[in-house]
Amino acid sequence: MRFTSFTDFGFRMLMRMASAPERGFSTAELADEFDLSRHHLAKIMQKLAAGGIVVTRRGSGGGATLARDPSEISLGQVARILEEGQVLVECFSADGGQCTIDGHCRLKARLRSAEAAFFADFDRSTLADIALAPSARLKGAA
Repeated sequence: MRFTSFTDFGFRMLMRMASAPERGFSTAELADEFDLSRHHLAKIMQKLAAGGIVVTRRGSGGGATLARDPSEISLGQVARILEEGQVLVECFSADGGQCTIDGHCRLKARLRSAEAAFFADFDRSTLADIALAPSARLKGAA
């Protein structure tokens, strides 16, 4: 299984936010910290807010905070939100894609089972399990 960069960046942001859950983080701050596009992280933050993972506030004292304690946010929930609309293989798409052996394929059921096992494993872990240590220094940080 492979996650999109959208999900990869989302997990990085959340790992950082979980290291100081009481603190608000701006998208600009996180973008600088991870050397990523601010615009891209803003889209990720919006998706996480819509999914109930983070709460955002504008203005002074604003920024994004976790909506719940990191121990209450499963990695599976986060991955499902950020990977929404992404399919493991083409034949999993709503229209079945362009697969010419659909309906005769014995691989599809095994792929669905593997995908379910992957998410079940992620459901057993929480953001608290992967939070960065507060003293963690990022590569290239001064």
